[in-house]
Amino acid sequence: MYMAISDFEWAEEINAAVTVCDTEGVILFMNSRARQTFARHGDLIGKNLFECHSESSRMKIRHMLATGESNAYTISKEGQRKMIYQTPWRREGVIAGMVEISMVIPEEMPHYIR
Repeated sequence: MYMAISDFEWAEEINAAVTVCDTEGVILFMNSRARQTFARHGDLIGKNLFECHSESSRMKIRHMLATGESNAYTISKEGQRKMIYQTPWRREGVIAGMVEISMVIPEEMPHYIR
């Protein structure tokens, strides 16, 4: 099931890359930053993200889709430090897929205890 861009208006102009897939791994939406990030691979909407991930990544994604758990980590890529946050999204309480938010973060970040 493909979703209209209006379903993701909130994500189109935020300062992060946002990619959304369904429970089968089919990419439903990529905001402009995500499309720029992966432009060298062509238009990925409608493609299956399992095809471009390692087996260990596929296992993590399947686990998140099965359990509703989230995954967060940082990477360094092309001289930038990024935080990746992956979490299932739901429709009427049922897991409908996964969203990944990738944002550039500074080398040093404050950490607060509140």
